[in-house]
Amino acid sequence: MKTGCVLTCSILVFASGVGGQERPPPIIDVHLHAQRATDQGPPPLGLCLPVEAWPTVETGASWPEAFLTFQKEPECSDPIWSPATDIELMERTLAVAERRNVIGITSGALTSEWQQRAPDRVIPGILFNGGPGSPSVESLRAQFLDGRVEVFSEVTIQYRGLEPTDPTFEPYLALAEELDIPVGIHIGTGPPGAPYLGFSGYRARLHSPLILEEALLRHPNLRLYVMHSGWPMLDDLLALMWTHPQIYVGVGVISWGLPRAEFHRYLRRIVEAGFGKRIMFGSDQMVWPEALEVSIQSIETASFLSESQKRDILYNNAARYLRLSDEQMAKHHGLP
Repeated sequence: MKTGCVLTCSILVFASGVGGQERPPPIIDVHLHAQRATDQGPPPLGLCLPVEAWPTVETGASWPEAFLTFQKEPECSDPIWSPATDIELMERTLAVAERRNVIGITSGALTSEWQQRAPDRVIPGILFNGGPGSPSVESLRAQFLDGRVEVFSEVTIQYRGLEPTDPTFEPYLALAEELDIPVGIHIGTGPPGAPYLGFSGYRARLHSPLILEEALLRHPNLRLYVMHSGWPMLDDLLALMWTHPQIYVGVGVISWGLPRAEFHRYLRRIVEAGFGKRIMFGSDQMVWPEALEVSIQSIETASFLSESQKRDILYNNAARYLRLSDEQMAKHHGLP
């Protein structure tokens, strides 16, 4: 990824594509996954999106069983079903990305395969939880320098109960600051009932974006964005964004994993607080390909946003954050 230029060209509503056909305005997804079809459980799994209500469970009953039943027996007439194979998951997701002109910061076990299939659609990231099997600092340095990884995202140390200030994570932040690599950290919404689904270190208090503050002060030149916008800790998020003007947020799973009214309430507060230029679109698409479409619609249907604000969230803010060159942006818009 080129980082020498800033956003200088105007963003077009539509640009001419191949063969004279109109190409939709580009969208940058700062939170896309190239997962295996089995990574969220045994397929097929169905979700009614956007989610209107999550299941309940009585004390003493099995939450994993209730959560799986919720996905195996969705109550709506038109659920989005997860594919049975890795190939179908990739093809359906990339079909949405092609139709909606989405370029995604992508992490997961199959990122390299997706990048080979659609090099113009995939910006390679890395799924990093800091546990056994995670790359060392020097190994990650090599991947950054040779371009195998362009964004240090998604960082999921929250699932292990670790804060960004943990001593084991500090060298990675120092590396990202040294090389000016964007960092996306999972702060907020994991699956409901995460500690009972095998993530024993997951804690609700780690939803607070304020856990980033000391790391930001240690690394003032760190380019970092808060995934899931720290939902539901809105006041903490606004305090962090006010105090640290370099922080951006990505909307993530809350764009389809919450009732739309709740997502819009949260998003509206961030915009009305004056931070609309620091919000980036992210879908957190995992194994439900059409969730990417639902996530885009969650921005497009926000009546409190102007058209220019929607374009900022869907593309312009991320283009500026990633420091895309004029040439890269022209390519996204289908310009010569």
